[in-house]
Amino acid sequence: MTEQAMAGERSRARELVRDFVALTKPRIISLLLVTTIMPMYVAGSPSWQLVLAVFVGGYLMAGGANAVNMYIDRDIDDVMARTRLRPIPAGRMAPPQVLAFGVLLATTATFLLARTANVLTAALGLAGFYFYVFIYTRWLKRSSPHNIVIGGAAGAFPPLVGWAAVTGSLDLTAAYLFLIIFYWTPPHFWALALLKQTDYGRAGVPMAPLVWGEKETMRQMVWYTAILVPLTVLPVLYGALGVIYLGAAVLLNAAFVGAVLRVVRSADWPKHAWSTYKFSLLYLALLFTAMAVDRGLAR
Repeated sequence: MTEQAMAGERSRARELVRDFVALTKPRIISLLLVTTIMPMYVAGSPSWQLVLAVFVGGYLMAGGANAVNMYIDRDIDDVMARTRLRPIPAGRMAPPQVLAFGVLLATTATFLLARTANVLTAALGLAGFYFYVFIYTRWLKRSSPHNIVIGGAAGAFPPLVGWAAVTGSLDLTAAYLFLIIFYWTPPHFWALALLKQTDYGRAGVPMAPLVWGEKETMRQMVWYTAILVPLTVLPVLYGALGVIYLGAAVLLNAAFVGAVLRVVRSADWPKHAWSTYKFSLLYLALLFTAMAVDRGLAR
C-alpha cells in the first residue's frame, strides 16, 4: 500500500471515529452528566471510582439514546437544515449501523451501572433511554405539541441515576431534582423552537410555536418558569439544601425569569430567545453545581 493510500485510510478512520462520536451528541450529554454527577454529591460522599463509573455509564446510556434517536429521525433529519449533515442523512453511515451502535452503547451502560453501582441505577438509566427513544422520539415528537413537555421527562432521569448510585434508593429530594429539570425543559426548548419554526414545519414536527402560535408559546414559557422557580427553593425549606444554594438559586432564578420575560415583551424577541436558550443551559448547570457545593461545605 502506498503512503498516499495509507494516509487516505487514516483520514477515513478519523472521519468514522468523529461520526461515531457525533452520534452520541457530546455537547448535549455534557449537561446531562452535570445533572447526574452533582446529585451524587448532594446525596452523599461517593468514591471517585463510583463517580467515574456513573460518568462513563451515563455517557454511554445517553449516547446510545441519541444514536437511536438519529436512526428513528433519519427521514426528517434529511429535510431540516440543522440536522441534514448528521451521519445518516449525509450518507456517511448506514441506518442499521447506527441502530446497532446505539443499542450496543445502551447495553454496555446497563451492565456497567448494574455492576459498579446497583440494579436500581441501571434500571433508571435504561428507563430514561426507553422514555427518550419510544415515548418522545417515536411517539410524541411527531404527534403532539406537548411532545417536549411529556417527552422531556427523559432528560430528568439523570439526577435519579446519580442519586440511586450513591444511596441505592430514591427519596423526596431526588423527586424534586427530577421535577426541576422537568419544568425547566419547556422554557429551555421552546426558546429554541421559536427560532427553528421553519425547520420543524418543513419536517412536519408539531412543535408548540407552529400549533399554538408564538405568543401562546411564550405565555407557556412564563407559566412553566413560574412553577420552576418555587420548585428550586422547596428543598431548602425542609433542610435538604442550605443557604449557599438558596443564594445561588435566587440569583439564577432572577436572571432566568428576566430572560424569559424579555422574550415575551420585546419586539426583537428572536435575539432574546437565542440568548435565553443559551443562558438556560448555564442556569441548570450552575444550579446543580450550587447544590453540590452547598452540601459539600455543610459536611
